[in-house]
Amino acid sequence: MNVHVLPSGPILTNAYLLTEPGRAEAVLVDAPAGVWALVEPILAAERCRLASLWLTHGHWDHTQGAAEVVRRAAPVVFAHAADRPLYEDPELMRRLMLPEAAVEPVRVDRWLEDGDSVEALGQRISVRHVPGHCPGSLMFHFAGAGVAFAGDALFRGNVGRTDIPGGDFDQLEESIRTRIYTLPDTTTVYPGHGAPTTVGEEKASNPHVRP
Repeated sequence: MNVHVLPSGPILTNAYLLTEPGRAEAVLVDAPAGVWALVEPILAAERCRLASLWLTHGHWDHTQGAAEVVRRAAPVVFAHAADRPLYEDPELMRRLMLPEAAVEPVRVDRWLEDGDSVEALGQRISVRHVPGHCPGSLMFHFAGAGVAFAGDALFRGNVGRTDIPGGDFDQLEESIRTRIYTLPDTTTVYPGHGAPTTVGEEKASNPHVRP
């Protein structure tokens, strides 16, 4: 599986375009502003279409480009219902946005829950609910590939903010310990911002959440 890391938007939010040689489908994890301009040439080069868009959570910097992606490619959109108000009325986040930011509502086709799974790229991907940074935070785990996409729940040497509406550090700590640190230590975790890390590295050295 190819993981195309596409930082985009005003605060360099990571989007991830997932493709696999020989397959005509692709998956996009999160949709910051301007991401379609980065995604479209990769789809053309690899001769595939964007089949689905997975939103790790409803914060504006992860959804600012989602409406454009849906208009351009019509992917099936997946998210968690706890963030439904943010997807349907992003102006609820106005005080958290940069002054010039504009975010359109995005239609979600399928609401996911903890323990669900989705099929993509010939694999079955497990879904884990990891609230604490945002009520509807999701992580997508590819067991076969040994990778997970955790949004803003966990970063390299850090964790997601909890001093914003919907944030709860105790809840985030529980999510990380029970739903992320329980993955194999060799699992590569791709975060919503910054460089990837591994479960083992964070268990050993993350100063905010210990195993």
